Amino acid sequence: MRYDDNLTAARPTFVTHLECSMTGERYEADTLHGLSRVGRPLLVRYDLDAIRGAVSPADLARRPADLWRYRELLPVRQTANIVSLGEIATPIVPLRKIAAGAGATTLLVKDEGRLPTGSFKARGLVMAISMARELGVTTIAMPTNGNAGAAAAAYAAQAGIEAVIFCPDDTPEINVREIAAQGARVYRVNGLIDDCGKLVGAGKAANGWFDLSTLKEPYRIEGKKTMGIELAEQLGWELPDVIFYPTGGGTGLIGMWKAFDELEALGWTDKKRPRMVAVQSEGCAPMVRAWEQGERHATRWEDAHTVAAGIRVPQAVGDFLILDAVRQSNGFAMAVSDAAILEAVDDAARLDGLLLCPEGGATLAAWRKALAKGLISPDDRAMLFNCATGLKYPMPDNSRTLDRHAPIDFAAL
Repeated sequence: MRYDDNLTAARPTFVTHLECSMTGERYEADTLHGLSRVGRPLLVRYDLDAIRGAVSPADLARRPADLWRYRELLPVRQTANIVSLGEIATPIVPLRKIAAGAGATTLLVKDEGRLPTGSFKARGLVMAISMARELGVTTIAMPTNGNAGAAAAAYAAQAGIEAVIFCPDDTPEINVREIAAQGARVYRVNGLIDDCGKLVGAGKAANGWFDLSTLKEPYRIEGKKTMGIELAEQLGWELPDVIFYPTGGGTGLIGMWKAFDELEALGWTDKKRPRMVAVQSEGCAPMVRAWEQGERHATRWEDAHTVAAGIRVPQAVGDFLILDAVRQSNGFAMAVSDAAILEAVDDAARLDGLLLCPEGGATLAAWRKALAKGLISPDDRAMLFNCATGLKYPMPDNSRTLDRHAPIDFAAL
């Protein structure tokens, strides 16, 4: 097949309706929606029986290895509305030395930093922007801790959609400049991401922007869902024992759990599911607190702070969906310290040559903590998610200098 076959070939679509994740109320497909009437995320539903008859895992294996090979399980109807910057299948990388050092059999990383704009936010935003284009949106607005805004700006530029992005004023500088370079209007705000979200809401009311905030439209979940489908395909349609996922807004965890539901209904995977672990920082752990207290909803975390900006989300609109997936999978929520995060990032690079972002480092720190506490077995096939390339983040300068004009003691080098 041609490299762009997934983007250009006419393929059937199977969306039947949208559904409120809280009440089950049905909403019409092919219509612009935000949250449901009760203020909760909408989920896209498909005719899975028809999909089963239309496509098989063998069909997928013959297609180019990118996100769009799953078109039958995605919401975009018209190929003309697909935007793409080359959403490749991301590799699974073993951390052999770290696993061996901990006495574990297998430790794997799904390295999402290989995607366009360097993060897994590309998955959600390519789908949200493609659907915005299909449904006639001309201006999107959203809050970001960095990587989501960069992905939104890039895809909006390609789609010809205006983008307005608000970020906390301590957002990593590379992200802020990346967003602006890709044509969006980006504003630094003296607050956290939920404060930025309030500005988006006010701008939506004043200017008619479409709110592309996490889970406030239905399609970012569908893009992030592809992590679960792709992971299953890469492992021969056998899911790992446990998944450690860096959890802020939680779209990816929710999306993967939805993918596993759909794959099981299609008969592509069996009933064995991974235990889902929601990983947060000790400085911002609303899901961990709610999980420990047995609550279905998480109250806002005050004074949120962490080196892992991507999981610094004080309150998530999809809190109950995250916690439901964790509990249904017999998983758990776990917070780790910033010191453990930074140690994990350093170890992964130094021992196994993989540059993790801080959020990815959090999953490694949580795996170590869970192993030490006996929450997982050393024989469990564990999958960590590295959500962005480590190249986007500051690294310590451990280099040394040489004066080429002076005598050099090569034996000492």
